[in-house]
Amino acid sequence: MTRGTDTGNRDTVQTTRTMLETVEVIKRLEGATVTEVAAELGYAKSTVYRHLSTLADLGYVVKTDNEYRVGLRFLELGQHARTRQAGYDLTTKKVEEIAERTGERAQFIVREHGDAVYIHRAFGDDAVRTDPGIGSRIPLHATAAGKAILANLDEDELFDVLEQTDFEGFTDHTITDREELLDELAEIRERGYSFNREENLKGLHAVGVPILGDGGVVIGALSVSGPSHRLRGDRFHEDLPNLLLGTANELELNITHT
Repeated sequence: MTRGTDTGNRDTVQTTRTMLETVEVIKRLEGATVTEVAAELGYAKSTVYRHLSTLADLGYVVKTDNEYRVGLRFLELGQHARTRQAGYDLTTKKVEEIAERTGERAQFIVREHGDAVYIHRAFGDDAVRTDPGIGSRIPLHATAAGKAILANLDEDELFDVLEQTDFEGFTDHTITDREELLDELAEIRERGYSFNREENLKGLHAVGVPILGDGGVVIGALSVSGPSHRLRGDRFHEDLPNLLLGTANELELNITHT
């Protein structure tokens, strides 16, 4: 009886995994047929068809002719998850203010499952649109906001995250050595803000600051991103850090007392 229960649980887990993998393939391909999904995943077309039919019945995918695409039901779930983040309402306005004042791209990012996730973003008049969009995941170790978050985790939590980090090198400037990253995180912790010097994307610089809640718990991070030829000198090393530190201070007071 126990073996049967275990087998049933494994089957259920695999079914869930296959269904979610199917959605991910449709998203990545920006729409796909049953045959295309089956080829990507290496599953039988009959298996993929059953999953897609169930997802369509529930409203999570939409079928047009022979092609399936991700349905708007996911938008409802994503918006629910987004608005449940601590400080969501308060950070929205501040991100927009920063973008307007700097003319660059501003964003609020949180950590989930070892990645940084975009919750808010806004564009100033001169902003470059290099980010992949709300809800997209970016590496913690290669971004200003991500490093600001990492620098303020407690030691046990930080080492748990680093154990799961593959230290992928996105450019020649990406920190791919654990000890080098730890040294930089110590510097970030001391000065209160972080830099991204073309570590995630060639030609892009960014400045980030953590947003902390009660007891110093990391809620997320604010950052400003822009072309390296504009984010340099005093503007990069003093003006933007000071602006972000002041904004973070306001946010933390409001979040704590709301």
